[in-house]
Amino acid sequence: MSQKASVETIQRKQQNPMLKLRIEKVTVNMAVGKAGEPLEKAVKVLQQLTGQTPSRRKAKKTIRDFGIRKGEPMACIVTLRGQRALEFLKKALQAVGNKLSKSHFDQYGNFSFGIIEHIEIPGTKYIPELGIFGMNVCVTIGRPGYRVFIRRRRAGKIGASHRLTREESIQFIKDLFGTEIEE
Repeated sequence: MSQKASVETIQRKQQNPMLKLRIEKVTVNMAVGKAGEPLEKAVKVLQQLTGQTPSRRKAKKTIRDFGIRKGEPMACIVTLRGQRALEFLKKALQAVGNKLSKSHFDQYGNFSFGIIEHIEIPGTKYIPELGIFGMNVCVTIGRPGYRVFIRRRRAGKIGASHRLTREESIQFIKDLFGTEIEE
């Protein structure tokens, strides 16, 4: 399919309300690697950035070389939905120069990127007591009706025409945020 034909197909799909794309959720993860004070500082930073209380994640297995024990808290995570997700995503994309690589997108249209230092996010002030942390931002894009496929109880199937593709997702992000997508 040519570039022009795929753009026309995407525009035609946007006419149907059940095929309109939306950002389902934005997940922000800070993996610290240690429990205790560094994790508490990361929790405070993540709460300051997102306005939500982060959830702590525990290590799945023991790695003696790194001093990690199974069940020890290692990271904090926040899931943003709705307007909060859009606001945070705008700021996070500005932190990476409003550019993404095509390789950041998976075959289902979702994408992820990393921010090396949280102080790169616009409107964030550096607090010396907390330090600097990096984070991973994962964005899930979907359509109305995707819950049928995702839900645990009585999960159903989704037709091929309703599935989200990488190209549709890239076009959606370009239109919504004006993001530049590199090869």
